[in-house]
Amino acid sequence: MYKVTSKLKIVAFSLIILGALLTAVGFWQVPASQDAVKEMLANEAAHGGGHAIESNEHHDVATVSHGDASHETSVSGEHHGESAHGVSHEDEHAEHVYHQLKNRPWSAVYVAAFFFFMIGLGALAFHAVQKAAQAGWSPVLFRVMEGVSSYILPGGIIMFLLLLATGLGANHIFIWMNEGVDVVGHENYDAIVAGKTGFLNVPFWLFRAGAFLVGWNIYRWNIRKFGLKQDEAEDGDIAWYKKGFKHSAMFLVFFIVTESIMSWDWIMSFDPHWFSTLFGWYVFASMFVSAITAIALVTIFLKSKGYLEFVNDSHIHDLAKFMFGISIFWTYLWFSQFMLIWYSNIPEEVTYFVTRIEDYNIVFFGMVAINFLFPLLILMNSDFKRINWFVVTAGLFIIVGHYLDIYVMVMPSTVGESWFIGFPEIGSFLFFAGLFIFYVFHTISKAPLLVKGDPYVGESKHFHY
Repeated sequence: MYKVTSKLKIVAFSLIILGALLTAVGFWQVPASQDAVKEMLANEAAHGGGHAIESNEHHDVATVSHGDASHETSVSGEHHGESAHGVSHEDEHAEHVYHQLKNRPWSAVYVAAFFFFMIGLGALAFHAVQKAAQAGWSPVLFRVMEGVSSYILPGGIIMFLLLLATGLGANHIFIWMNEGVDVVGHENYDAIVAGKTGFLNVPFWLFRAGAFLVGWNIYRWNIRKFGLKQDEAEDGDIAWYKKGFKHSAMFLVFFIVTESIMSWDWIMSFDPHWFSTLFGWYVFASMFVSAITAIALVTIFLKSKGYLEFVNDSHIHDLAKFMFGISIFWTYLWFSQFMLIWYSNIPEEVTYFVTRIEDYNIVFFGMVAINFLFPLLILMNSDFKRINWFVVTAGLFIIVGHYLDIYVMVMPSTVGESWFIGFPEIGSFLFFAGLFIFYVFHTISKAPLLVKGDPYVGESKHFHY
């Protein structure tokens, strides 16, 4: 039996406390009013900041640059006075930035909450795949998979509370929830969004989220119970194993449908004018490789502490193969989505990538390089897949890279060009990382690390190639 050490608890709770403090600072830093934003923009302009108003000496105009719009305001050569049109644009610009800055800490929390939740959900799907496939190599890792996937309970509760708070108006990170968006004649009316309100409405949206979370957690609870019951079985009875097999097969059908809808609801609907038929698979690939990476990192950590003596280099090699293979699969999906949309150059489709390339250039292409090049270069060699520190190095790059992947899915739609990786982003990541570490290892400590009674556990213990 594994016992959570006081050192690990200290690390986990330190991350939670530090993360909570930094996140709170992020919320506290939000400007108190639109006037405060105007003052901030004026200071930026005086120091040549990103939101500065740049004067054009040859044409006697000032250009206010913001996002994908450029507004020109006439001014006199001697700068005497200011036109009403100029004031209007200044007010609009300040209001726009103010809303973006208010959204930023909420978005940072949302990104981190979703990222760690999707690791747990991906681990649950990976566990189900192993059960349904009756894989012979992986039963010695089932307790680790159960530990990582157990996070979907607290992570799911937090996600639902975030969604509920958003639906009740605590923030405005989903523009399709704006008041009057489906009312003809209202200043917020949007014909495209109005046509989707049969699906994109808060009650139905929350109902779907609740139903999915309950379904995923029921399977997680059942498969954990079946595994523990099988441990207690006598005389070679594998009835509980058979139940786990059947439930896993049914769950995978449920999962592949609900995961796609979840990705539309929780991520793609940040951009309600845009859609991609590949998006569900794209999110799944990110989820799956992050989860397998987490399983590998936890396994290597436990082995370094003297546990999981029945896990050998071949098991680590197989986990690393999945990390490598799914990283290539993710890259294939990313390129397929990007290339087809970019090449067709349909305005309502290509705008998704235009905003990310213009305002998030380094992060957008940087995360592609991290998620593709580092796993490729580090794990391509078969021998490297058996060396723990190579696998850990690749795993850390994968975790950071796919956090940035979720980041660039969410932030361009919620905070626009007012993004920055600072207190709320770092704080929320640390908070959920600490919670994830504590809950996963707490769950692992509640049962023996080796399953018993599984008909393939003997093969798994002697797995070598």
